[in-house]
Amino acid sequence: MNILFVCTGNTCRSPMAEAIFHHIWNGKADARSAGLFAAEGSKAADHALKVLKENNMKLEHRSKQLQEEDIHWAKYVFTMTEGHKQMLMDMFPAAADKIFTLKEYVNGRNGDLDVIDPFGGDLEVYRSTFQELRGLIARLSIDC
Repeated sequence: MNILFVCTGNTCRSPMAEAIFHHIWNGKADARSAGLFAAEGSKAADHALKVLKENNMKLEHRSKQLQEEDIHWAKYVFTMTEGHKQMLMDMFPAAADKIFTLKEYVNGRNGDLDVIDPFGGDLEVYRSTFQELRGLIARLSIDC
């Protein structure tokens, strides 16, 4: 099973989600991440790496611009915001049945469906985003 996490720049939320997924799912499925507006080859944000390290998770990461092949590779595509989801639905309408916000997939369509972007925030903002992502990914219900 292949899971793709998508955010804006692929330096904060989606790489953290990828690392958390690999930690929790431990080889039962594969995950990658990409950004809608990523600068190819950038490191993950320092605070993202620090928070992952605090939680005994590793991430070897360079940012990646989303490509059509990524959509084809994935069984599920989980975005960090409704805006990301809408952009993907517009770009890849044939893949609409596998594109969800992460919160929507886990919690249903109730309430806020966006994971807050910690970009530019302090370490506590990154810790909060990490905790939110970890909680959501731990509750993912996918057939592996």
